[in-house]
Amino acid sequence: MQWRHRPRSRSRSGVLAASAVVLAVAACSPAPPTNYGQEPRTSQPALGPQWFGGYLDVTLSPSLRLQDTALHGAATTVLSFIGAHPKDTCQPSWDGVHTLDQTGAKLSVDSQITSFRKAGNDIAVSFGGQLGKELAETCTDLGALVKAYTAVITKYGLDTLDFDVEGAGLSDHAAAERRAAAAAKLQAERPAVNPLKVWLTLPVSMEGLTTDGEKSVTAMLDAGVELAGINIMVMDFEPLAPGQTMLAAAKSAAEATHQTLRALYEKAGKPLEDAALWQRIGLTPMIGMNDVKGQVFTLADAEGLNSFAVERGIGRMSMWSLNRDFACTSSSRPEEGSSASSNCSGVTQAPGMFAKLLGKSLTG
Repeated sequence: MQWRHRPRSRSRSGVLAASAVVLAVAACSPAPPTNYGQEPRTSQPALGPQWFGGYLDVTLSPSLRLQDTALHGAATTVLSFIGAHPKDTCQPSWDGVHTLDQTGAKLSVDSQITSFRKAGNDIAVSFGGQLGKELAETCTDLGALVKAYTAVITKYGLDTLDFDVEGAGLSDHAAAERRAAAAAKLQAERPAVNPLKVWLTLPVSMEGLTTDGEKSVTAMLDAGVELAGINIMVMDFEPLAPGQTMLAAAKSAAEATHQTLRALYEKAGKPLEDAALWQRIGLTPMIGMNDVKGQVFTLADAEGLNSFAVERGIGRMSMWSLNRDFACTSSSRPEEGSSASSNCSGVTQAPGMFAKLLGKSLTG
């Protein structure tokens, strides 16, 4: 997902794309598993019900507190993004800025998660994003990569991982194979009563997945990963036809992805029926003004996409981002090189309206 530019004061710039994505239920996560290294289990994680989880950009300033993302009842929030630390290729960090411990101390993330869960909510974590380096790109030793992912899973008590693969990382096929091998090992080492759900978030056009995106899916399937689903970033499309809406473009991308996944699962020797394929698809729009000038995902589009998701039985709905689910003010400014702002949608709205419409009738 092409999402936000980093403020210059943070010495990073570029537009971030949604990666979107992630949780099956809005319930408190169980304690972190302690049986890693035991005999791998033979059963695979079962798919959950349709769910909604908006992305929260953890290190964006000004920050949005986690508890403020549950405006419409119990919430599942996807924290983004974990990437490789610039000084240690196998150390996880938040957006390449803070280590896990530094984020807990400076941004109170750990204490916010604890309070959030006590209130009946849950979180998931997304790895990658457009700006940073996903750990599989930089950490070339499989054992060290598994250890890095495990550190994040254990610290935050995660049941769901979201891998947002885009930009230069999307064409790194060696990284895709490492990521898949690590994910398979992590799933195999989890107890059957506490399975690990793995989502792969990928960019699309109105014609569906890119060739590199297809290879990322194939790597996961060939490694034996039981994918909870493929979350597609329905945003920043090529020029739309006159009168074409973002909703229409998103539907086209979803239908094309459904057909592609049918072929990929059949090729992997794991054919699925239509309903099961739809359940393995997630949709993540960029709400309001997109980075592509003139492309605006409206509140009406959000309502229509929710109806489409419910009708098709799509497994997941997300959005980029909860930080942007507000009307802009006179002091709001687009990010450099984009028509969009990191902190507001650019359309007239009440706070949290996109989350309310996109998540209607979905778990979390």
